[in-house]
Amino acid sequence: MRKRALERLLDPESLVLFDGAMGTMLYSKGVFINQCYDELNVRAPDLVRGVHRTYVKAGADVLETNSFGANRLKLAQFGLASQVHDLNKRAAELAREAAEEKPDVLVAGAVGPLGVRLEPYGSTSVDEAHAVFREQMEGLKAGGADLFILETFGDLHEIGQAIRAARSVDADMPIIAQMTIGADGLTPYGATPEDVVVALDRFGADVVGLNCSVGPQTILEAVERMVPLTRKKVSAQPNAGMPKDVGGRSMYMASAEYMAAYARHLVQAGARVVGGCCGTTPEHIQAMLVGIRPLSPRFARAAQVVVGETHAQDVAVEAPEATPFAERSRWAAKIASGQFVTSVEIVPPRGVDASRMLADVALLKRAGVDAVNVPDGPRAQSRMGALLTALLIEQRVGIETVTHYACRDRNLLGMLSDLLGASAVGLRNLLLITGDPPKMGPYPSATAVFDIDAIGLTNLVRNLNHGRDPGNNSIGQGTSFVIGVGVNPAPIELEHELKRFAWKVEAGAEFAVTQPVFDAKQLENFLRRTDGARVPIVAGIWPLVSVRNAEFLANEVPGVSVPDEVIARMRRASDVSKEHAIAEGIAIAREMLTRVRDAVQGVQVSAPFGKVELALQVFADSLSVP
Repeated sequence: MRKRALERLLDPESLVLFDGAMGTMLYSKGVFINQCYDELNVRAPDLVRGVHRTYVKAGADVLETNSFGANRLKLAQFGLASQVHDLNKRAAELAREAAEEKPDVLVAGAVGPLGVRLEPYGSTSVDEAHAVFREQMEGLKAGGADLFILETFGDLHEIGQAIRAARSVDADMPIIAQMTIGADGLTPYGATPEDVVVALDRFGADVVGLNCSVGPQTILEAVERMVPLTRKKVSAQPNAGMPKDVGGRSMYMASAEYMAAYARHLVQAGARVVGGCCGTTPEHIQAMLVGIRPLSPRFARAAQVVVGETHAQDVAVEAPEATPFAERSRWAAKIASGQFVTSVEIVPPRGVDASRMLADVALLKRAGVDAVNVPDGPRAQSRMGALLTALLIEQRVGIETVTHYACRDRNLLGMLSDLLGASAVGLRNLLLITGDPPKMGPYPSATAVFDIDAIGLTNLVRNLNHGRDPGNNSIGQGTSFVIGVGVNPAPIELEHELKRFAWKVEAGAEFAVTQPVFDAKQLENFLRRTDGARVPIVAGIWPLVSVRNAEFLANEVPGVSVPDEVIARMRRASDVSKEHAIAEGIAIAREMLTRVRDAVQGVQVSAPFGKVELALQVFADSLSVP
C-alpha cells in the first residue's frame, strides 16, 4: 500500500494531502518556544506520536516528522549536536507508529534550513552544508521515512545543497522541495516564484513548491505563476495567516473554513500537493480534506478528528437545509421571481443624530424603492456602524436594508458575534466585502484585522445559514441571511477579478452588487465572461454632480473606471454652471440605467453627498409606489 501511495505522490494528476503544523500543536500543549522541539522525540515521544495520530484521523495522506530543526548546527545551540542521528531516526519512527492503522499513510522526513549563510556570503562551505544535511537525512531514512521534504528555505543556493545531499543518501527517495516567500511575493533573498520553480526543477526535486509565507492568498498568487513553468507536481502548504500576540501567546487566526476554501483554490490553480504550515491544526486539515473532496474521488471517504478530549466525529454529516432563498426577505423574493430590484445607497451619519438620514429613507420608501444600501465604513471613514444603522432604518422606517459588512474591523470571533446578533434582530440582506484599508481614511494609524477576506466571510455566512459555526459546530437553528458580494466589472486585472468572483459564487454568494458603472461595454463584457456561472447582478449607478466628482472617482476610488468621454461631458456641463453639471450627471446615470436594465437583475443608485433627491431623479418613471 505504501508503494501505491508513493506512486500516487509522484502521479502528476493525483491530489495528495499533507498534515499541518507540529510546532503549533506542541506549543498549544504547553511546550514553550525556548525548548528544543526536536528533542521531544526522545524526551516526550507520546506527545509527538499523539499529534501525528490526530493528523491521521483528520485525513492526511502524509505525515511530516518532528525534525525541522534537527540538524547539527541548530541542535548544537541546545548541546545536542551529538544526537543528530538518534533524534531524526526516532522522529521517523514515531510518525510511522502513528500511521500503523493506515499503512497507506506516508512519512516525510522534514528538513529545514541550517540557519547560516553559505559561501560566498557566509562562512559555511557548500561541502559542509552537504555533510550536515546528509547526516540528518541518514537518520530520517534509518527511521523509516518514505520521502524527504525540504521546507521553508529562503536561499535557493542552500536548498540546492539539501537536494544534492538527499540524492546522495538515497537516489530513489522522492524529494519535495519548498521555498518560502514574503508578502511581496519574493523569497527573503529576492527570488521570484518564477525563479523558484525553474531552479528547483533544475536541481532535480520531484515536487516543487512553497510553504509557510504570510498566508494562503500570497501562496495562491505565486502558485498561479509557477504552475505554467514546470511539468513537475507543485505543492503548497501555507500558514494559517500571520500570527498575532494574544496574552503573550502567538496565535494564528485564519479559520479552518478559510483554509479549506484556499485549498480548493490552490488545487484549481494547479497545485496537486496541499497541506498546512504554521498555525494549522488537525481541524484545518480536516476542513481542507472536505474542501478538496469534490475535486478528487479518492477523497470521498469521511475524515475523523479528535478535538481535545472529545470523541472522533464524522465530518461528512449533512448540514441542515437553509431557509429557502425566496422566503428570507422581500429583497430575496423579488430576485427569486426574476423581478427587477431597486436600491439606494445612503452613507450612515458621522455622529449620533440619525434624524436627517431617517427622513431621507422615508422619502425612498414612499417613492417605492425596494431597499436601502448601508455601507460599512466606506473609504475607512468613521461613521455610525452599518448593522445598527440598518436596524434603525428597518425599525423606524419599515424599509428593508442591504447591509454592507466588512472584514477589515473585526476578528473572526467578532464577526461571528455580530452576525448572530444581526440575525436575531431580523436583519436579512448582507453585502459581504473585504473593506477599504485604514490608510485610505482620516485615521491612517488605525489597524486592520483581515482575519479572513470576503470569500472566507461568504463561506462563514453560508455555513451559519446551515446552522454551523466556523468550527463546524451546530448553532441550532440556522440564520436566514441573503448573501450578497461585491464585484468589479472594470478591474485592472480582469482575469483575477473573474477568478475571485467565481470563488465567491462557489463559497455561497446569492447576488452581487457592482462598483459604479460608467461604461456599459465593460459591464456587458463582464456579464458575457461570467454567463452561466454567476448569480444575479445588481448594477451600481452613480449620478455625478461635477467634473471634480468624476475625476475623483476615476483617480482616487479603487475599482471605479470613468471613461474619458464621461469626464469630458461633465467638464463641459461644469463650465456652464453647477446646475448644468448636476443635470448632466443625472442624464448620464439615466442613460446607464436604461442601457443595462435588461442585462441585470437590479440597480443600486448612490445618493451623492447624501442627496437622495438626486438618486430618485435617476429612477425617473421606473419606480412603482406600492
